[in-house]
Amino acid sequence: MPDVSVKMQAGRSDADKRALADKITDAIRDTPVDGPGLVSVAIENVPPSQWMSSVYGSDLQNNEDEVFGRFGRPSYSPLA
Repeated sequence: MPDVSVKMQAGRSDADKRALADKITDAIRDTPVDGPGLVSVAIENVPPSQWMSSVYGSDLQNNEDEVFGRFGRPSYSPLA
């Protein structure tokens, strides 16, 4: 049962969030997992002022081995 947690900078509309959740659910449905009825997608709004400390630092930088994606690590950093 995949449970996907998405953190994104605050300001996106509910329609944009639903569209993203639908695409994530479709992508999971197309892979060998339990099925679309068992997929949940939670979207957390993060204020831009807290992004580097609460997302980049704690989720990305401190968990490098658990970050997956087509593009790998983000192309930004606190030192950029």
